[in-house]
Amino acid sequence: MTRYVRNMRGYGATPPHAAWPNGAKIAVQFVLNYEEGGENCVLHGDDASEAFLSDIPGAAQWKGQRHWNMESIYEYGARAGFWRLHRLFTGANIPVTIYGVAQALARNPEQVTAMKAADWEIASHGLKWVEHKDMPEDDERASIEEAVRLHTEVVGERPRGWYTGRCSENTVRLVAEEGGFDYISDTYDDDLPYWIEVGERDQMIIPYTLEANDMRFATAPGWVTGQDFFTYLKDSFDVLYEEGREGAPKMMSIGLHCRLVGRPGKLAALKQFINYIKGFENVWTPRRIEISDHWKVTHPPHRIERPSLMDRARFVELYGGIFEHSPWIAEQAHTLELGPAHDCAAGVHSALCRVFRSSTDEAKLGVLRAHPDLAGKLAAARSLTAESTAEQASAGLDMLTNEERARFTKLNSDYVLKHGFPFIIAVRDHTKASIMTAFETRIAHSSAEELEEACRQVERIAEFRLQDLFA
Repeated sequence: MTRYVRNMRGYGATPPHAAWPNGAKIAVQFVLNYEEGGENCVLHGDDASEAFLSDIPGAAQWKGQRHWNMESIYEYGARAGFWRLHRLFTGANIPVTIYGVAQALARNPEQVTAMKAADWEIASHGLKWVEHKDMPEDDERASIEEAVRLHTEVVGERPRGWYTGRCSENTVRLVAEEGGFDYISDTYDDDLPYWIEVGERDQMIIPYTLEANDMRFATAPGWVTGQDFFTYLKDSFDVLYEEGREGAPKMMSIGLHCRLVGRPGKLAALKQFINYIKGFENVWTPRRIEISDHWKVTHPPHRIERPSLMDRARFVELYGGIFEHSPWIAEQAHTLELGPAHDCAAGVHSALCRVFRSSTDEAKLGVLRAHPDLAGKLAAARSLTAESTAEQASAGLDMLTNEERARFTKLNSDYVLKHGFPFIIAVRDHTKASIMTAFETRIAHSSAEELEEACRQVERIAEFRLQDLFA
């Protein structure tokens, strides 16, 4: 038995209604990453200088050396860029969420004081602005603990949100296991918050962005001018705002860095975008923690029994009768590579159908022959399965006239005599009259054609039955 842990399904075709406060059509959330003083630097005990997200083309780490130009670019973010952004957002009366690297916060007390005075949320951006992908799990766990400790010491309260950025495959699980975070943002996989299960803990995830992000001024392909950045933000906003007007409000995250968009030529685009969205009604510009608090109340976690996590006995108990009297299909489906995408009607249907389709013709015939005649003797004797009884009743086959019953009986007999299995049709797609028409048409087909059609109908019946279970 194999299980695929990645979640490709998410909310599927019907995401929940965000129900943002005051009928907002969109939540536009600005994040300011504060990393200056927490980046790779030999002064910080690191082996090499920083090489990530700067205006130096083709930057590379300098092993064992200080990189004076790189350091000065980060220093610009603290000395000038931060204050330019501070003036912009406080002047626009828009609160932001700071992703604060703990060591950077400790080395920039005046900026922290300004963040707090503006009532900005200061979430954790880890202990240091370094790569975590090769960090041993115990070391990363210790780093998370130290980040919380130092953040609390510097800011005066522990962080409620977390974003590592340069994370490992263990990061989200380790942060959730820490137990004190309202939300984690180390994902980019949705336009709405959602919940994950980490052991007994229900952990909220508020996805972040790497595309509506000024980091693309420093990466390829990226922004060349501020207008590139503005146009992309505007287009993203327009699409999401229209979705909100159509009844599906979403969230738009915007990622910023003091040393990047804090430069005058880049900041002009951000200022233009802020002025643009101020021309719209029903736009909510919260801190990230406010999104978390809202989602917790409006869409609290709800655990379900997940097919992908069921043991074999439970899986077969629930789904062994989906294909009429053929539990072997569910037994084999349980051995497939199931995952979160299968924790829904369509997912289980896919797994069951894969087994059915890959089986021999003889096995398929066994499934077909397990189906009852339409309005036949089993129905009259009330010996159908509960599913078949309900299905036949939905098309009025439990209320036939004597003439109709005689006609069905004759057709059933002739069909089985010719094809070797009963006439099968997904009655929920039909009326009594259209079933009779299909019966009279299909009886003339070749047995090969009818085997193929009957198998399609069996799969359609299974689809309806699973939709009932997951409703």
